[in-house]
Amino acid sequence: MEIERISLQKHGDHRGMLIALEENRNVPFDIRRVYYLFATKNDVHRGQHAHRHLNQMAVALRGSLTMLLDDGNGPVEVVLDDPTQGLLIGSMVWRELYNFSDDCVLMVLADQLYDPADYITDYAAFLREVRGMLYLEDMTACAGG
Repeated sequence: MEIERISLQKHGDHRGMLIALEENRNVPFDIRRVYYLFATKNDVHRGQHAHRHLNQMAVALRGSLTMLLDDGNGPVEVVLDDPTQGLLIGSMVWRELYNFSDDCVLMVLADQLYDPADYITDYAAFLREVRGMLYLEDMTACAGG
């Protein structure tokens, strides 16, 4: 699955802490969009989609949440609760966000501008599309290409 935790180098002293996010350094892509979620109720589920091309890095700046991630080979749950950790999420990964703490602030960096055509919002359609891609990749590998 195209997900990876990235440790973010913190700098600080008695005055407080600072983390710098820099494209193509600790964020492994050009940053084209930044957004954040906050004031999300604990019983709310967000996300519930995949992106065909978009890559993202998510950072829980405050509080915590759980992400269910699936690349078509089965889901994995990941808890984000540390502002010194980024979670890199590649394209064609289904994501659901839930179990938000009352104080959760989730920041997401993306390598593309918002494009509604890049979203897959139906899980069954996502599975058909991603499994078709995996099948084609297997066929190409078998053919020596």
